[in-house]
Amino acid sequence: MKSAIAASLIASAAAFAPASKGAAKTALNAFEGELGVQPPLGFFDPLGMLDDASQERFDRLRFIELKHGRISQLACLGHIVTSAGIRLPGNISNEEGLAFADVPAGLKALSVMPGSGLLQIVIFIGILETAVMKDVTGEAEFVGDFRNGFIDFGWDTFDEETKLQKRAIELNNGRAAQMGILALMVHECLESNDPYVINSLLHLPAGPF
Repeated sequence: MKSAIAASLIASAAAFAPASKGAAKTALNAFEGELGVQPPLGFFDPLGMLDDASQERFDRLRFIELKHGRISQLACLGHIVTSAGIRLPGNISNEEGLAFADVPAGLKALSVMPGSGLLQIVIFIGILETAVMKDVTGEAEFVGDFRNGFIDFGWDTFDEETKLQKRAIELNNGRAAQMGILALMVHECLESNDPYVINSLLHLPAGPF
């Protein structure tokens, strides 16, 4: 256990070790104008993943960041809603007589949900990944544009400045959500069994998790 902790500390330290000045300067010059490079960190690449990287490499990493951010935003919202006790009506499994209301929030749901239910989730995600959440029609204006000529919500009525602003908001919200859902999962595993630390700080009940 001690060796594992030591290894993790070394890895963490390595992640923030400065890259060589030449490589860092090259990456900075190439991508300092990209969306998401903003105060207070500016261009932040402690692992040097963009050292001498091509635009194609950057676009791939941005695609992954956006997708993870969107999933994490949905995950945070789902965690908050289910932790508040809100559930769908009816049963999740008629064979086992298991109602949606009997499924706990967070990670504990995995221990209660039937295998067939988990399989349905995996299949649904697979369909989204391979056929929906991608640029199917080739009409994308930017990396992560999955409208495919179908969903617009007035996007084409915005000027370029507003579009950049909204894309930056989504990117930042996604970054925050990735940290947020990770923290919620970690806190679920603590002895307090309360993923929302603010409950303890304000001496509130832990909720119907």
